[in-house]
Amino acid sequence: MLTIALPKGGMLKDSIQLLQAVGLDFSLFLDSANRQLQITEPTGRATGLLVRAQDVPVYVEYGQAQLGMVGYDVLREKKPAVAHLVDLGFGGCRLSVAVKTTSPYRSALDLPAHSRVASKYVNSARDYFQSLDLPVEIVPLYGSVELGPITGMSEAIVDLVSTGKTLKENNLMELEVLYHSSARLIAHPLSYRVNPYNLKALIDQVREQTEAIAA
Repeated sequence: MLTIALPKGGMLKDSIQLLQAVGLDFSLFLDSANRQLQITEPTGRATGLLVRAQDVPVYVEYGQAQLGMVGYDVLREKKPAVAHLVDLGFGGCRLSVAVKTTSPYRSALDLPAHSRVASKYVNSARDYFQSLDLPVEIVPLYGSVELGPITGMSEAIVDLVSTGKTLKENNLMELEVLYHSSARLIAHPLSYRVNPYNLKALIDQVREQTEAIAA
């Protein structure tokens, strides 16, 4: 049976709505009374796995799920061996460098060499500053990254920004955008080639539905 890994959190509702539009109903995952992490949708065509967004590409890469829906930010950070198929058009955000509004810095290149930069996107942050030929110390943080500059632990952060409200409320400002992110449909590479469960037909349906919504 086809298995699809779905992300917990902000993208779950949009992911489920898109799958409903192509005939797969995993809306039980939206029921607050439901505690199941694996369900088979009513038609019996597919099973859904409800996992942390960071784990979606892991389940797909290791073949426990043939398809997954996850943000490009996760794919860019983890670089999993999966097939990138469709930009789903929701979950839009950007990965940015930010500093305190009172700082003298107006671009990433203004940061002093060997500054501390706090981020949970360690690989993306390191790659970015290496591309600038600016040596910095990346400080891994996985909670409220905004506290880095506020407490003086770091000069800057690299974090996801959606509306910018959280930065503003914590007296931070964006300096640079590393890249823009949105939800993506991914597949296990071998499954995509072998096409079990008529996989490619479903992928085409998702692509057509996404294009129709964007039109």
